[in-house]
Amino acid sequence: MTLQISVLCRNAMLNAIETTGGTSALLRIYDLTGAAPGSCEAAITAGTLVSITCPSDYFTAASGGSMVKTGTWSDASADAAGTADFFRMFEATGATCLLQGSVGVGLDMTLDNYVIAAGQTVTISTFTVTAGNA
Repeated sequence: MTLQISVLCRNAMLNAIETTGGTSALLRIYDLTGAAPGSCEAAITAGTLVSITCPSDYFTAASGGSMVKTGTWSDASADAAGTADFFRMFEATGATCLLQGSVGVGLDMTLDNYVIAAGQTVTISTFTVTAGNA
């Protein structure tokens, strides 16, 4: 039998992301050269394109084993030019990675524009986190 986790427990695990991250989590979007890091703990070899401070309540309460971003996630001035490939979300100081994923159409996170110019406004269009092992 495959391991299954109840919706109640999956919701609790998802809600722990925002609890652990605290208010004003930090989202960084990277331009990848080579393979994406294998985990949140792996070193970053990509350049930071955008750093976004998330709103104080950045996810909905998990329901049905998933949660979506709330509020506006945007940065008025991108740090550098490049093509967005992946992201990491950190707690507010940027020291501890909470999660990472891919950026692109049909991937983990959707932006208003993937080819970023230095100084441009970048907005996260959609972002849903779904817990596994249903």
